[in-house]
Amino acid sequence: MDELQKMKQWQVFKRLLRLMKPHKKTLILAFSILIVATVADLLGPIIIKKFIDDYLTPRHFYTRAITALALMYIVLTMISAAMHYLQVVLFQKTALEIIQTLRIDVFSKVHSLGLKFFDRTPVGGLISRITNDTEAIKDLYVSVLSTFVQNMVFLIGVFAAMFYLNVNLGLFCLVIIPMIAAVMWLYRRYSSRSFFNMREKLSELNAKLNESLQGMAIIQAFNQQKRLKKEFANINQAHNAAWMKNIKYNGLLLRPAVDLIYMFALIMVLSFFGIQSFSNPVEIGVLYAFVNYIERFFEPINTMTQRLSMFQQAIIAAGRVFQLLDETELAPGTKGEGKPEITEGKIEFKNVTFSYDGKQDVLKNISFTANPGETVALVGHTGSGKSSITNLLMRFYDFTQGEIFIDSVPIQNYTNEELRRKMGLVLQDPFIFACDIKKNIRLHNHLITDDEVKEAAAFVQADSFIEELPGGYDHELGERGSTFSSGQRQLLSFARTIVCNPKILILDEATANIDTQTEEAIQTALGKMRAGRTTIAIAHRLSTIQDADQILVLHKGEIVERGTHQELLLKKGLYHKMYLLQHGNEQTADVG
Repeated sequence: MDELQKMKQWQVFKRLLRLMKPHKKTLILAFSILIVATVADLLGPIIIKKFIDDYLTPRHFYTRAITALALMYIVLTMISAAMHYLQVVLFQKTALEIIQTLRIDVFSKVHSLGLKFFDRTPVGGLISRITNDTEAIKDLYVSVLSTFVQNMVFLIGVFAAMFYLNVNLGLFCLVIIPMIAAVMWLYRRYSSRSFFNMREKLSELNAKLNESLQGMAIIQAFNQQKRLKKEFANINQAHNAAWMKNIKYNGLLLRPAVDLIYMFALIMVLSFFGIQSFSNPVEIGVLYAFVNYIERFFEPINTMTQRLSMFQQAIIAAGRVFQLLDETELAPGTKGEGKPEITEGKIEFKNVTFSYDGKQDVLKNISFTANPGETVALVGHTGSGKSSITNLLMRFYDFTQGEIFIDSVPIQNYTNEELRRKMGLVLQDPFIFACDIKKNIRLHNHLITDDEVKEAAAFVQADSFIEELPGGYDHELGERGSTFSSGQRQLLSFARTIVCNPKILILDEATANIDTQTEEAIQTALGKMRAGRTTIAIAHRLSTIQDADQILVLHKGEIVERGTHQELLLKKGLYHKMYLLQHGNEQTADVG
């Protein structure tokens, strides 16, 4: 809770109130209607008091006067009901609009954050903030603030009516206000920690659930169900313990404590009238009205105290959401003036050094040039820094030292939109969306026609299996394209890339998950894709990059060898050893 303590709960609450500013006119109207409804509510006991004291007690049954009082009471009740309905609709409508805007803001913020943020943040925890925490804030606006406003207005009205009936007793009843305030203060103080723990454990539950669902195949394959069940049960138990602690606070400091104060107030009012009756006659109507107002006073108090738990949850949840909205780990932005465009696709790395955590460099003094139309292949063992180079080129991260140029312009000067338009990225494990094939290829870019989608699919030889599907290009895919083979998903990602006609092509082990037969079928397509484009290819299979114009061999973040396939074999270095492992001594000797 240390980080959230920096953002004091009062500051969080003020920030939540500021979200209501665009809806000021609607809220003023709702507040005005609420005042009318409250006045209508409070006039009812006064009318009954008048009937008791002026007509019932002295037995003055004037039909016209009594009928007029009855009609007034009925009209006031109808006005109160109508006004309450209108103000509830207005308050709730405003609350839902506020939370709708907040959810969009949070969702947009997440999309603006850099990949470095996601490297250190569990996905399940983020989902919890966007869904569960915003839902808790919605409860604040819908159930808490509107209820508090209504009840506060009503309480002020109750005290005004009490003072109208008897000033001394009204002043006497003011003593219950600090008692109720003390109960609320104690509850807020002791419940905040348990509510924070509840939200944290709920985030952990979501994170564990997300991890389990994403890795279900591995969990079942390696018989990890019992371990995951135990871990989930431990987190769930901690969440349950936090809930139970809060329930104890609710049971002690909310309804029972308020009921105790209510009994004290009732005894106080009855004692006041009882003592007064020894010296002066007591008006039964005034006694009825006071008892009625005391009851009406504690009805909203009980409602408000029951909402305190929701209020506390919402404040904690809001602090977590605002912490996300204030996150500064944004995606790298554009620097410099103007909007340069990529026309040729020449890439230059000059002494580039990069670290993910700011402590350990994963790239050290990387320098190379990829001229337009050339293919530069990156090879090396796992963790050598191959993917880090493509991450920098795509501007997913900012490098620590050195310079990267595209067409002799610093990469920071290009907008992210220009880089995404002119660079095509094919990953080892492509992401397929739950929609039809055409949308997966065009990615909702309506400038791309259906004919261009089909041409791109035919270009990478994906059209043969697409046309066999029910509905063809309109065939709906499941989540992540689970019904397709890895090779088919990869072919779709090839089509998705080529349909945009990029100047620079980045292949991150694009054929690693494709079987040999499928790989042979798309090598020709890859050759056509690379023609006229600058290509950066990360390769696991050395056979796929033998025709590269330049091969860079990386080891522990440094380029240790560079040259063509034949040149590197003749050097008998690291590349030669890697080739031996994949092809054997005999083939190497033949090549040599």
